[in-house]
Amino acid sequence: MNMQQNNPVSLRSLILATGNVSSHVLAGHDSRATWSELAHGSVLQGEPELQGRSVLVATSHQFSSAAALIELDGVARRIVLFPPDVPREHLAYVAKTSEADALITDQPEIASMPHGIGNVVLCGRSVAPADRDRSARIQTEWILLTSGTTGLPKLAVHTLASLAGSGWHAGQPPTAVVWSTFYDMRRYGGMHIFLHACIAGTSMVLSSAHESTAEFLVRASAHGVTHISGTPSHWRRALMSPQATRIAPVYVRMSGEIVDQAILNQVRSQYPMARVDHTFASTEAGVGFYVSDGLMGFPPEVLASNPLIEMKVLDGTLRIRSNRTATRYLGEDTPVLKDSEGFVDTGDTIETRDGRCYFAGRRDGIINVGGRKVHPEEVEAVINRHPGVAMSLVRAKKNPITGALVIADVVLKNDSSQMILESEGAAANAQQNDILDFCRTELEPHKVPAAIHIVSTLSIGESGKLVRRYA
Repeated sequence: MNMQQNNPVSLRSLILATGNVSSHVLAGHDSRATWSELAHGSVLQGEPELQGRSVLVATSHQFSSAAALIELDGVARRIVLFPPDVPREHLAYVAKTSEADALITDQPEIASMPHGIGNVVLCGRSVAPADRDRSARIQTEWILLTSGTTGLPKLAVHTLASLAGSGWHAGQPPTAVVWSTFYDMRRYGGMHIFLHACIAGTSMVLSSAHESTAEFLVRASAHGVTHISGTPSHWRRALMSPQATRIAPVYVRMSGEIVDQAILNQVRSQYPMARVDHTFASTEAGVGFYVSDGLMGFPPEVLASNPLIEMKVLDGTLRIRSNRTATRYLGEDTPVLKDSEGFVDTGDTIETRDGRCYFAGRRDGIINVGGRKVHPEEVEAVINRHPGVAMSLVRAKKNPITGALVIADVVLKNDSSQMILESEGAAANAQQNDILDFCRTELEPHKVPAAIHIVSTLSIGESGKLVRRYA
């Protein structure tokens, strides 16, 4: 893909080059269009002049954002994606940091907010023919938001080449493939799938925050989805729904969180004909590698398996250098994204046991129990292996003696959580004690939860990850 400034390639031109533009569609919750309609049409109202601008895209619907991306790449100087789960009070900060001089939105309330952008363009979810010149003239910067330690989002700078440079296939010709993902396409995990569908010329079904998991699965089934991705938390929630049987994928992919053996086994059991992969990827580091052997963790040789991606473990965390990484963060006083050698420190800690590498957890998520470290994900992996558990979240609770205690919130399988919550305490105590006994056989004493709380649900953010909190 030649992305030189004097000969830029745009997403629109890549879509038109597939040859499948009229027979394959992008389907949203309540909108759909062929790739041809998207390449030649517009969702923008009026006759906006966006050539060379830094454009902030803040829509409630993924379909509108996707259509705007296709129209703007190669035309705008910079495209900034503002997902709806980012607090609106951060809009002015993002606008200032990205030097946005145009705003695209389908929400009148956002248009009227004090964001400092004078050029506001409203958009809809219907694609209308448009004869504007969309010839690619510049290499557009794509800005993806990621979480920041101060509460403000960080703005990671990518290009179409860095985001789409991880081309791969899952063993099916494009005509037989219908992609989907539980991710929001404005987050890295969803963007990766969206760009793959665009460039491969396959149909794609977008998820929606406006529908439940069950409703999404029914819609995915109606479109004949064959390839689908999500986080382990997405898949745990999906498998708890009776509608999980409505889809019959030939390819399942998990990323975004540590993949434990329990969820791998559950997905393979539910979809025995599917190839099940898990992958490491992040907004800043891009896609690192795929694992297809059905086991959690990865063999050490994976780190050297791709000549285009350099990976190493330094000071216990995974480092990545490739042309798929973001180039930098926008803004003042932002952290350094790459070290002096060009490696991105992912912050994900790696442990080696019996000749295999395992992700232990985030370096900044460790619970300190009396001076001894506990990775919440390690405890969750054990709890999730309990035959009665659907999913769990381990968190810290402040303690004046040890500094912190390990606490686990647990959702049980087969709607048992709600029945136990509504029943007498004896049933809950028996289930909690059984899970604790299981933990004691698998974990060191300081890692065993001090308490198990049976809950009916766990919060999953728009990123697809469990919402973690410290109490």
